[in-house]
Order: sequence, then C-alpha cells, then structure tokens
Amino acid sequence: MAHVSHKLSNSLEGALAGGGDPATSPLYVFGPFLKLLLVAGVAQITFGASIWLVVFTIAVVSAMYRLVMIWITDGSGGSGLSEEEFGSWAVKINAGITFIEYTLTFLVSVAALVTFVADRFPSLNETILGLQYRTILAIGLSILTGWLVNRGPKVAARAFGPATGAVLLLMWMMIFATIFQRGFQLPPLNLDAFKPHYIHLTLGGYARILAVMTGIEIFANLVAAYDGKPREKSRKAFGSLLIIMGTTSVTMLIVGPAILALSNPLDSEVSVFTQTMDQLLPQPLPWFGTLVGIAVLLSAAAASAQGLQNLALGLKQRHYVPAFIGRRNKYEVAPVPVWIEVAIVIFCYLFLGTDEETYLAIYAAGVFILLSMTGWAATKRLLRELRTGAETSSWTSLMITIVAALLTTLGTLIIFSERFLEGAWIYLIFIPILYAIFSVFRHRLGAPTPLADHIGRITAERRYLPIYVNSEEPKDAAIGRILVPLDGTDVAEESLSVVRSLSKVFDAQVTLVCVNSESTRRPLTGLKNSSRNSESADKQLYLSQKADQLRSAGTEADYEFRDGEVAKEICDIAQNEDIVVMSTNSRTGLQRLLIGSVTLEVIQNASTPLILLRPTDNWRSRGTNFKRLLVALDGSEFSERILPYVTTLAKAFGSEILLLSVPAGSTSDSYRTTIETYLQNLAVELGSHDLKVRTLVAGNVAAQTIVVTAETEMADLIMLATHGRSGMDRLMLGSVAERVVKNMPCPIFLLPIRNTVQPTDKYHSIGSWHSSDSWRNKHDGREI
Repeated sequence: MAHVSHKLSNSLEGALAGGGDPATSPLYVFGPFLKLLLVAGVAQITFGASIWLVVFTIAVVSAMYRLVMIWITDGSGGSGLSEEEFGSWAVKINAGITFIEYTLTFLVSVAALVTFVADRFPSLNETILGLQYRTILAIGLSILTGWLVNRGPKVAARAFGPATGAVLLLMWMMIFATIFQRGFQLPPLNLDAFKPHYIHLTLGGYARILAVMTGIEIFANLVAAYDGKPREKSRKAFGSLLIIMGTTSVTMLIVGPAILALSNPLDSEVSVFTQTMDQLLPQPLPWFGTLVGIAVLLSAAAASAQGLQNLALGLKQRHYVPAFIGRRNKYEVAPVPVWIEVAIVIFCYLFLGTDEETYLAIYAAGVFILLSMTGWAATKRLLRELRTGAETSSWTSLMITIVAALLTTLGTLIIFSERFLEGAWIYLIFIPILYAIFSVFRHRLGAPTPLADHIGRITAERRYLPIYVNSEEPKDAAIGRILVPLDGTDVAEESLSVVRSLSKVFDAQVTLVCVNSESTRRPLTGLKNSSRNSESADKQLYLSQKADQLRSAGTEADYEFRDGEVAKEICDIAQNEDIVVMSTNSRTGLQRLLIGSVTLEVIQNASTPLILLRPTDNWRSRGTNFKRLLVALDGSEFSERILPYVTTLAKAFGSEILLLSVPAGSTSDSYRTTIETYLQNLAVELGSHDLKVRTLVAGNVAAQTIVVTAETEMADLIMLATHGRSGMDRLMLGSVAERVVKNMPCPIFLLPIRNTVQPTDKYHSIGSWHSSDSWRNKHDGREI
C-alpha cells in the first residue's frame, strides 16, 4: 500500500489551510486607512510611504519568522520561542493576549462580513427597535458559528481551505484586472511623507493597515502539520507564508492605488473594496467576490473560536485555568470558552456597533505585542548562537531580526498612542487580570507533568488544523554491525540465535568478542607464562570455531580477543558497532551487589543499543522472532529515541507494535487522557508507514506494568530507552530499565541515552524543545 500521510504535503496546502486570516485583510484595512488620509488631505503625499513601510515590515518580519520556523518545529511558533527565551511570564502574557486576539478576530471577521452583506443589501443599515438590522445579523451569525464549532469536529478546518483558495483567486483577479485597465502602477514613495509636518499621518496610516500582519504567526504554528523532516517542514511552512503574505503585499502595491483612485472612503453605505471591485471586475464577478469575502470571513470567525477552544484545552492541561474551562463535550471540543467569546462579541455589537474599524486597531495592537515579543526573543536567541558559533546564525540574520523587532515595537507604540482611548486600554486592564488568574490557578493546581505541560503548550497554539503532537517523522536506524560478547558458557551462546536472525535480515557483519579478565583467570602464583598463553589460545580457538559456524551459515563474522575489564572492553569495542547482543547471567541479591554484573555495567556505560537475553526454563526468554514489539514510552524525547529502532525492526520482520505508557504517580483522568492522545498520535504516524500499531495506557508502577504487559500480551521483545546511572545513585534509586532487566520474561532492547548525546540527530518529537538537562530534571527521577 502506498504511503498515506495525514499531514500537509506542500506549501500550497499549508497556505490554503492557514492563510484565511491574513488573506482577508486587504478586504477591510483600506477603509480606515483611506478615510484618515482623505480627511487630512494628505493622500498624495503619505499614501505610498505608508504602503511601502508596511510592505517592508512584512518582508523583515517574514525573514525573522524563517528563523522561528527553523528553531521551533513543534507547532508552538513564536509563543514557544518567547517561552523558551523569557520563561513562564511570557506564557501568561501570550495566553492573555491570545485570548483577547481570538475574540477580536471574531469581532472583526463578523463585522467585516456584515459590511460585505450590507454592501449588496443597504437596507441592513436601517434600524428596528433601536438596532440596525446588520447588528441583528451579526449577533445571529455569531451564535450560529459558536453552535457549529461546538458541535465539532474541526468545522473551521473543513471550510477554511476552500474559502482561502477562493479569496486568493479573488486577490489575483483584482491584481490582473487593475494592471489590464490601469497599467502597472506602484504607489509613489514621496519622501516628504517623513517630514515633521506629515510623519504622524504617515505613521497613522501605517498603523491602520498593519492588520495585514495578523496572520503571520499562523504559519509558524503550522510547521508541525507538514510532512517531512524538520528542515523540510520549516521550508514548506515558510513557502506557505510567502504565498499568503506575497499575495497580500502585491494586492496592496497594485490594487491599493486603484482603490485610492476609484473609491470614496466617505461613503458609509459601501466599503471601498466593494466599490473598487464593481469598477474593475465585469459582472457577475463582483458578486462572486462578495460571496468569497463572506465565506472566508465566516471561516475566520469559526477558526478563532476553534483556536480559543484549543487555547483553553492547553491552559487546562498546563494548570493555568480551572478544569471546567477546558472540559470537553460529547463532540470532544471545549464549549465553555466559545460561549464566553460569543457573549463578549454580542455585548460589543450591542453597545459598540458592527463597524470593523472600531475593533481593527485594538486587534492589531495585540498582534504587534506578540510579534514584538517574538522579535526580541529571536534577537536573544541569535545573540546566544552567535557567541557559540551556531551554523544557522549570522550577523545579517541578527540585523534583520533587530529591525523586525524595532518595527513591530514601533507599530505597537503607534497603535497604543493613537487608539488608547478608543479601546487599546483594554490590554492594560485585562492582561494583568488574566495574568493574575493564570498565576493563581497554576499555584493552586501545582505544576503539571512534563508530558501534560508540553502537550498543553502545543494544543494551545493550534490554529486551523489538528497539529500532530510529534514533530518529526520516524526514521529507520542502521543495524549493519553486531557485537556479540561470549565467555564460553552455554548461557552466553543463547544470544547467537538472535544474532543469526538479525544478520540474515539486515545482512549485518557480526563481531564475536571474548575478554580475558583478572577475575576469570587462574591465580597467577606458580602459573607459568606458557599456561597463561595456553589459556588465551584456548579462548581464541573457541571464538574462531564460533565465527566459522556463523560463516558456514552465511553470516559474515569475525572475532576479537582482549585482556582487561570485561564491561570496559565490551563498551570500548561497541563504540564502532551498531548494536550489542548479549546474555545476562541473571545474578540477584547480595551476590550481585558485591560482585557486580557485567550486564549492568554495560548498561550503565555503553552508548550502543543492547539486546539482552536472560535465559530461563521458559523458552520465551531464550530468543525472539521480533514479531510482537512492546515499546515503553513516557512522553519524553529520551524515550522516543527508541522509535527509529522500532520502525526498523517492525518493517524488517512485519512486527506488531504495542505502544505502552504508564501514568506513574498520577491518577488524574485528564492526565490519562493526555497520554492516550499522545500515544494515538504516535500510532497514526507509525501506521501511516504501513506498520501495525496498538496503544495501551495501563498500570501505575512502570517496571512492573512493563513486565506484566509483556507476559499477558505475549510480547517477544521489550523496547525502551534508559538513562545511564552509576554508583550510589543507582543502588538507592534504581531505574525502570534495571528492574525490567531483572524480571524480563522475554529479550529486551535497550537504548542507552547519555548526557553527551544530543537530540538533533535522533528521532525526537514531543520533548524536542527541551535541552537534555532541563527535560531530565523535570522528570523528578521518573524517566525510563
């Protein structure tokens, strides 16, 4: 069966999925912009300067977001970068502003929608019982939108792609119609616009059309929804951004002058965009444009409601809001935040009216706070990377990012200074209130588990698509060289059956090793050198015979004999191998603590994957045919590094995969649901590669649950990653892996994770935003 992906495959799909918000902005930003210039009588001087300043801002902010998309591939975008660079206070500021922004998106979208309807049906501007018909229509559409979104699933996502495609088509129709009728005319850049007499009007016009930037963050949030490796995903997401923001910029530069020339901004009955459409496009295309505008604006409103749902779910998982805010209904969506949003929208329409200009500047103000935070976070990241010589950083990138941060900060200041008394003040009131609410509930509910915290973070940043939790496709792992430690005993030779299976399937080269250690030699007193040499020769002859047996069976085999400490020598040789297959003698109790175990020493010190057998009277413990793989995951990027080996073995042997997670230390239903969602998303990814996958969330004690599940599910290989521990820490705390090894009913595949191993070259997903140390510290000793 061909590969089937549930993700976006190219930039155009991403543009259609997420570009409705910025793509609609030219439909409503020109009205307040031109009204300001016309009333002031400065259009001929400042019009072009304001337009070019906005286009330049789009260019530098887009360049900055190229870096954000490279750095943050989990779907949390600029908010995730701000959190990484500035800490928890940025989470609360972002969340508060985002809540306001989603509500304002709803307000602006529905207000612009009823304006488009009123353009064709002017009677909507008349009143009944003191209310305009357009207000009644806006309230009705708001309630309908909230009801539809709360019925799920993903109503906005279904409508958004076609609507965005249609509005992009409309924009380019307007561009070509303008060039055909009026020629190629760009706005003139009059430098007088920057003189003291005009600068405030130039910047005022600039602030009024900055709303075209409102959707740029969306594409950083969509990175995780694309197919491919992280670099490829970020490239596709940036391509989507270029499609939408490029169309917006070209529309302003080409169609903008036509709107200035052909429309009357003082006409309160018909919007300037509709006036221009009626003159540029032949009938019935202007009506098509109206229908497109209505559809995409309604979809944008629905998408903002869906975004608010995800924000609430994410904040609930991160313990920033009470549980009832994010409680799901029977359609698996959170209805409470949507009805709160609809109630606020209705209140605003009743008392402030349905003119989109009323809300537009306030809308842009919040966006620019977030953009400026992202700009300064990116600047901080670049400065740190430049000091460490990172490849992705350069002084050019730093200068562009600083300019983007300054421009977005300037835009924020302009909007607040101009529109403070007209509504921008709400940020100074509501952000501290929301910040305090988030802080109180976080303190009262306590910090969530690392898994819940990160899934909550990604969930909160979802926009128009269901973004998968994991951010990187599973990759295959190489198994081309196999190391097999032997000591001449039958127990050690039990591993050879597994080795023969692996070497046959992967055409792997096998190296047999025997270490002559002090503890295994006879006492030196009275022992002649010839006796020692004879002992070494005997062991080398043993290795030679075993290698010959493997070669006669068609396996490429060699051997190596060494003197020294057994575990140390095995780990040293293993550095050049892909995997180690060995049997453990299964010592237990005081004897193991006093003498030590070669197997445990190898586990503690090797950086090469291990397949361990603990031969017993039960035949299942003495071999594996790799048909039923039990994979233990705890949600960390460390545990997920086992996945390339899982996919490699499953593809080679046609294995069934059982993904197991144990909610250790938590009995919360919400936490269990979080883990189930996490495993299901991984199962979808693995299943898209024609792998048979099941998921299971069970138990409360990790090691015990893994062993019991392996027995009940008849698994023939347990697979998990382990952190290296040693000394008193290991004796006092132990580890999940060690306890599983001591009780394993079947062979076990261990992937040792060392502090020196970085996640950039391995499969990593949900924990990819954490450094190794910070993620490990947050696990409080619960890691596998």
